[in-house]
Amino acid sequence: MSENPTQGQLSVVLSTSPTPAPWNPNGPLSITSEGASIHLPGDTATQLQQIKVAARKLATLTQRVSLQGNWNDDQCIAFCTSFNDARLRYEVTFAEQQNTPAVSNALRAHAFTVALVNDTPQNVSPEALAERAVNWLTELAPDAISHKMIVGEELKKAGWNGIYEVGRGSDRPPVLLDLDFNPGGDQDAPVHSVLVGKGITFDSGGYSIKPSEGMLSMKCDMAGAATVTGALGLAIMNGLQQRTRLILCCAENLISGHAYKLGDIITYKNGLTVEVVNTDAEGRLVLADGLLLASEYQPRRIIDAATLTGAAMVAVGSHYNALFSRDDALRALALQIAQEVHEPAWPLPLEAFHQDNCPSPYADTANSRPQKGGGAGGASNAAGFLSRFVPNDGQGWLHVDLAAAFNSSGTDTQPAGATAQGIRMLANLLN
Repeated sequence: MSENPTQGQLSVVLSTSPTPAPWNPNGPLSITSEGASIHLPGDTATQLQQIKVAARKLATLTQRVSLQGNWNDDQCIAFCTSFNDARLRYEVTFAEQQNTPAVSNALRAHAFTVALVNDTPQNVSPEALAERAVNWLTELAPDAISHKMIVGEELKKAGWNGIYEVGRGSDRPPVLLDLDFNPGGDQDAPVHSVLVGKGITFDSGGYSIKPSEGMLSMKCDMAGAATVTGALGLAIMNGLQQRTRLILCCAENLISGHAYKLGDIITYKNGLTVEVVNTDAEGRLVLADGLLLASEYQPRRIIDAATLTGAAMVAVGSHYNALFSRDDALRALALQIAQEVHEPAWPLPLEAFHQDNCPSPYADTANSRPQKGGGAGGASNAAGFLSRFVPNDGQGWLHVDLAAAFNSSGTDTQPAGATAQGIRMLANLLN
């Protein structure tokens, strides 16, 4: 993003006047020889929606625009995140007063997250995912970042059996990344928050194999890991001073002669046994390890993010992320922040009984129900499974099911691919 308009760019301004004839009076956009105008009736949420719709329409006409006149931070961010394509080839030039730190930081975190999710599964192996997260965060805060990675057979030796079992079917080993952002440098400083991300770099479904059309977009199954990394990076750029840890649970879920199977039983570090009744319900199996590790640091908050269930998408659609928590105050705070930063989110039910909705005669629980999509209430049952691995009856824990993380094709407000929706909400929750 540059600060001064250059020749050959379409000028775009905001207008509070109605869309003039001959343009569609119900549409957001008019174009003259002087440039394009986006017309903004309604409240703030409606205006931002109009900006996104206009940006998508302009993206069919040109790859280069300059924003002129008065735009606030949210308006700039809304336009720039919609005026693009999956390969991030489009260019927006700002007037000097528009290029604020809030805008530039949000767009930098957005670009990192989108580029990582949209990359090919061949390029983004479990180790590559962890390494790219480390490299980006170290670039942002070289003196405050330390990390360790547990890889392959070392996971089994250390007892991180969920990640190990899901990832052992691939020739590219699974990884548990444990990253520490400690801006004060005091090794005895308490950990304020832990972010946990699902990093399934490709999900075939395992022996519960997905159909081809369902598998095509499964490079996005590491969007949870990318989102929490993007959120931590954004918080760092915005001046985060709280000690924060990032845990990424990275694996490829593939079929092979040494892949995990239906009927296998996984024993976790807390002693809980889990029967595998669906190898395509693998995200919760890897997140369980991440949540157990997060609990060891006794943080004030544990927040996980994952493209976890199709049931969440059925419930809230692709414009909202689904929130689960048994901590009423934390859930309310997350919803308030989501509204403030215009990243739509909505709560779904989570009660103690959801822990018992996936019974097994052979283990303490199963990882799902043995039916398509996990059966009724699948998103809540998945959250209930995860709640077995956090302390304090779930107080201080928030689970984000990223229903809005990815679009297989472009929409009226978003280009195809990753959306990075949730990074601003999560970044603000870290303070």
